[in-house]
Amino acid sequence: MKKYVYSFGEGIADGDGKMKETLGGKGAGLAEMSRAKLPVPPGFTIATDVCNIYFQNGNKVPAEIDAEMDKALGLLEKRMEQKLGDTQAPLLVSVRSGAKFSMPGMMDTILNLGLNDKTAAALENKSGNPRFAQDCYRRFIQMFGNVVLDIEKHDFDHLFEARKKKARAKFDTDLTAEDLKAIIVEYKKLVQKKTGKPFPQDAREQLTMARDAVFRSWNGKRAIHYRRMNGIPDDLGTAVNVQAMVFGNLGETSATGVGFTRNPSTGEKAFYGEFLINAQGEDVVAGIRTPHPISDLANLMPAVYNQLREITASLEHHYRDVQDFEFTVQDGKLYMLQTRNGKRTGPAAVRIAVDMVGENLITKEEAVLRVDPQQLDQLLHPVLDPASKKTLALLATGLPASPGAAVGTIVFTADRAVELAATKPVILVRAETVPDDIHGMEVAKGILTSRGGMTSHAAVVARGMGIPCVAGAGAIEVNDRKKEMTVAVKGKPLILREGDWLSLDGSTGEVLAGRASTIDADPTSGVLASFMSWADSFRGSFGVRANADIPRDAQAARRFGAEGIGLCRTEHMFFAEDRIAHMQAMILARDEKSRRKALAKLLPMQRADFAGLFKAMDGFPVVIRTLDPPLHEFLPKRENLMVDVARLPGAGIKLKKEMAERYGISPGKLKAELPKLLHRVEELHEFNPMLGHRGCRLGVSYPEITEIQARAIFEAAVQVARKGVKVIPEVMIPLIGSVEELENQKKIVVRVADEVLAKAKMTDLKYLVGTMIEIPRAALTADLVAKEAEFFSFGTNDLTQTTMGLSRDDYTRFQKDYENAKIFKNDPFAVLDQEGVGKLIQMAVKLGRATRPDLEIGICGEHGGEPSSVMFCYRTGMNYVSCSPYRVPIARLAAAQAAISGDKSESMRTA
Repeated sequence: MKKYVYSFGEGIADGDGKMKETLGGKGAGLAEMSRAKLPVPPGFTIATDVCNIYFQNGNKVPAEIDAEMDKALGLLEKRMEQKLGDTQAPLLVSVRSGAKFSMPGMMDTILNLGLNDKTAAALENKSGNPRFAQDCYRRFIQMFGNVVLDIEKHDFDHLFEARKKKARAKFDTDLTAEDLKAIIVEYKKLVQKKTGKPFPQDAREQLTMARDAVFRSWNGKRAIHYRRMNGIPDDLGTAVNVQAMVFGNLGETSATGVGFTRNPSTGEKAFYGEFLINAQGEDVVAGIRTPHPISDLANLMPAVYNQLREITASLEHHYRDVQDFEFTVQDGKLYMLQTRNGKRTGPAAVRIAVDMVGENLITKEEAVLRVDPQQLDQLLHPVLDPASKKTLALLATGLPASPGAAVGTIVFTADRAVELAATKPVILVRAETVPDDIHGMEVAKGILTSRGGMTSHAAVVARGMGIPCVAGAGAIEVNDRKKEMTVAVKGKPLILREGDWLSLDGSTGEVLAGRASTIDADPTSGVLASFMSWADSFRGSFGVRANADIPRDAQAARRFGAEGIGLCRTEHMFFAEDRIAHMQAMILARDEKSRRKALAKLLPMQRADFAGLFKAMDGFPVVIRTLDPPLHEFLPKRENLMVDVARLPGAGIKLKKEMAERYGISPGKLKAELPKLLHRVEELHEFNPMLGHRGCRLGVSYPEITEIQARAIFEAAVQVARKGVKVIPEVMIPLIGSVEELENQKKIVVRVADEVLAKAKMTDLKYLVGTMIEIPRAALTADLVAKEAEFFSFGTNDLTQTTMGLSRDDYTRFQKDYENAKIFKNDPFAVLDQEGVGKLIQMAVKLGRATRPDLEIGICGEHGGEPSSVMFCYRTGMNYVSCSPYRVPIARLAAAQAAISGDKSESMRTA
């Protein structure tokens, strides 16, 4: 028969520290400490499997498992020489959760279980301490009432505080035994009122109800949310740990505390923790009283402190990792209640990993595997000072779309951002951003949107620029016409206007009113630099490039260790204030000659941009994508034009002046030109622009657009190469669905490139022409496409949309429904869908390399900076990933971890 219940205690354990899958982290830690003969109160762990069985069995534990628990309870009673519910020597236990992965505070705990009216009296007689006994009983009723009976905690707190006020007690410890007895009477009345039943007096019934409540807490809202945030599977279940109580609330010689063997915030090798005299564990966590720093224990209880230091040091050495521990001191005797690998911040994780290598506790490979790549976010962006955050009002929490801290004054338009950014920091607040906002986004310190998801325009562009962004903060209503944002704070509307200060935490999604202070990060020095050098040494030939559109972004990418540019989006260059008019003139032109005239004005500007990128990436490749978005995105919005055309006949001087400035048309020509502009926008209007006239299709219709971009690329390459800089241009044609489309556009690029290089006498300058794989047909016919393409770059943003038939902008409207129904494990636009989109990618890689063995293959979608997606790319045999500059170190670390784990041999990367 399968075993479901495992006993533990000092010197005795059915399990061990390797059984986290079965015993959960807490149970495995208790078993391992028991085997090491450390002072662990005895108890038993009910396996994680039982949690799933409980739900599958209609929220009921099968009788055979109940019988196994009774047997383990009997052994515990024998060891303790006490019995659950006994009126002479009552056994009291704690009932705690404990999943495989640490989920602090997300599930429930009950202390002092086994108390009732009679056992409380027995505890009072046995201890000779009436206050202690009544304190334990009132705590138990409150915890059991909240966790098991679903009575709101504040209902109990209200009664407790009322008694404190009546007794004029400043602290909980000032209450007498008589006060506590009075509170217990009120608690029982509350239970009767809320449940219609008296508080349960049968101790065995209490244990069953508490165990089942802990199982149910696995599917509580906060536990589900925490698992979703941290990628923890829903089917793991939680164990239940039943452990004999030891009491830190017996008096001045008793205490309880929690600690870490190193500072979990900074990583400093310093004993870290807090404790309280005459208290139980919940008091330390709940902040009911101000705890003492653990160093004070050395003065108050020196023998206990020295024993605690010795035990925790041995635990850290045994586990070879930082330990998070809980302890209780009962009448001067130390008991260990928990040890587990401690959670830590990103900066602490890196420092601890590097320090432990220096201490010969772990190897460099282990150090690289120890740090979650996502944690590096905390080291790469400025962060809000935690002390400063506490002084500000939290307005809303949106999606942490682009990490880092941003503090500035509110503006509601891109133009206003540009206008004010020269004199003060600005936060651009929009309902949602559009490509026209690029100039304002560029100068903003941070971006806040009330709509949109993690791959919305605001999120994608902000990450590329390294600008903090909070997206989809739905609690905020943005009215850019009134230049104000409204949010409910404590049930009342708060209005913030242009010029008010706002602070954003792009790593948590928090939006705060006021001006917080920030702390800068330096990715090129200290322990992070050492750590990343180790990661790079394990990566092999697998490269990490950056998505960068302007020289400033390219320089940031190099600072973060990028080995080239994997995607330069040329359209972002056209939105600049000094270029948009020329771009619009080109679009409005009715013949090729007029288009070429407008494009000629853009040529020197693009050439200068490309030269800056080549210079920044000296010796590394630069992938430049030709124009991708539909042309109407460069023109005024159709709806706004329709309104203004209708208003024009009755417009006064002021309104005409506003229109003239808005559209770049003189007031005297508005009557003739504005309808023409609307007509052209109507002509370009598409019902489904994402699948419309864009990408390579524009180049086929207007070859001169591809030609002028190719000329700018290769003239810039010549210009920079002449200065001794090594230039490696790679021209990428977007949105192809057939090899014929690529062949059409490649001919133009090659013709222009050969002409420019021949004229410069630099025909030995090597370049590649490839394509972006973002249409399923391109992936399915990759063997044919590879006859023309010298490289593939998977544009997984659009490939996910076209494969799944899912709009990334509209998906956010029903995303929560899909998450709650567990249809998608992850947001497919944040984490690559390896089962579907991934299968297409693997097929395309195999087909492409069958045609062209040296085919260079990478990825340039948002997934290029997401760790599990990076690991997939490594396993698939790609040559590189490309991501936003600030995610380059994350991708470098994820690739190193994939290499160390042996996901794929280097032979796959043939290019």
